[in-house]
Amino acid sequence: MSKQYQNLIRSLFPAATKNSEKKAGEPASQPTNCRRTFLIRSVLATLFGSAVVAGTNVNANDQIPGAAQTTPIALVGGVVHTVDAKTLNNATVVFEKGKITQVGKKVVLPAKCRSIDVAGKQIYPGLMESMSNVGLSEIGSVRATVDTDEVGDENPNLRPWVAVNADSELIPVARAGGVLLASIAPKRGNIRGQSAVIQLDGWTYKDMLLRGDTGMLVSWRSYDSRRGSSTDRAKERDERLKGLSDRLETAARYAIARAARPDWTPVDLRFEALIPVLEGDSPMIIDADDRREIEAAVAFCVARGIRPIIYGGYDAPECAPLLKKYDVPVIVHSTYRLPLRRDDPYDHPYTLPSRISKAGIRFAIGGPGSGSPGGGAAARNLPYHAAVAVSYGLPADQAIHAITLAPAEIMGVADRVGSITVGKDATLIVVDGDILQTESNVTDAYIGGAKVDLGSKHKTLADKYRRKYNQRSR
Repeated sequence: MSKQYQNLIRSLFPAATKNSEKKAGEPASQPTNCRRTFLIRSVLATLFGSAVVAGTNVNANDQIPGAAQTTPIALVGGVVHTVDAKTLNNATVVFEKGKITQVGKKVVLPAKCRSIDVAGKQIYPGLMESMSNVGLSEIGSVRATVDTDEVGDENPNLRPWVAVNADSELIPVARAGGVLLASIAPKRGNIRGQSAVIQLDGWTYKDMLLRGDTGMLVSWRSYDSRRGSSTDRAKERDERLKGLSDRLETAARYAIARAARPDWTPVDLRFEALIPVLEGDSPMIIDADDRREIEAAVAFCVARGIRPIIYGGYDAPECAPLLKKYDVPVIVHSTYRLPLRRDDPYDHPYTLPSRISKAGIRFAIGGPGSGSPGGGAAARNLPYHAAVAVSYGLPADQAIHAITLAPAEIMGVADRVGSITVGKDATLIVVDGDILQTESNVTDAYIGGAKVDLGSKHKTLADKYRRKYNQRSR
């Protein structure tokens, strides 16, 4: 060990090094050596970890969260896409204390109202990413910046919103694309954990949290089988599903025991997290694409009184009668993806939202989710996933609905966000064109009435290098 680190250890832990400073030839006791070695290794590990993170240049973003609204604001003269009602031309939206108070062509502006002319622009509700890891993952290749996984296959007690990094550089980038809300969830394991809806602005996760425990994410592929023989496949699948069923039944018995004798029944956080799902207060969000997986998952949930939501839904149109019968919504996992099977048409993922809509199934369109490629870094592309669906048959108004009100309804937050409606949060965006068009830009954004800084690392670097080449061209 170098003298530099020896001096550092002495300054941090003088008691640990006191006994080590003995005269030459005097043996040190074994326990002292063990303690000293442990302390040294701990400090070195901490220093190494700090060096790794520092070397990746993981810094807080420069955007300052918006202050709470203090005066009424009126957006005057824009095209208002209310989503839950008809689109209004040359209309006004008034909001006060973070809530929308008036929407229409003839409104009475309150006293001391700040009027903003948005003529020629379009006003939309803030877009909502239906499933993402934004705020939970920064640089995929640097483990210290990724907080989406946990050890073990069953972690229903995971609450990802407490791990959100409010200073993530990916959050301002998503906001600049109009995405002001995101549903986040863990991505590893069989029972992955709880989901939550966050607002993409705030100093801490508490400021950002709109609602926690909006669902329990379960990977149904983990309970399916890929055995070659149909008999072996059915046997393995039944064994795996029995394990899930036993876990839920144990949680139900735990709930009964806690209600009857709370003093005699120790708290188990995993079972506590499953109780809202069993009681129907929280849905089970099932990651499934294959028809076999979707049908098995819905049947499993219906038999136990659980509310299912399908995430992925590649074969959802083939399960339309079942999904419609039990009103099971589908979150389409991105349109930017390849067909799952070699004999599927090339545009199968592109036409999926249109086919789901024609089948009469409730649905939302999500981005790339929490996997790779994409994840939170690609949340900004959410409107273009909807735009692809429009290019392949989905009506434009349904596409807007699928990235605003639909995910809000599915995740249980439609009472606050998802549409421009009197009484809801003033979470909205102002765009200089059609939000589904890549050339359109978000010019203003508000979350709960607070004005959002639309700057981002992308814009900063674009401006930097634009100036560089302007200087060189002179």
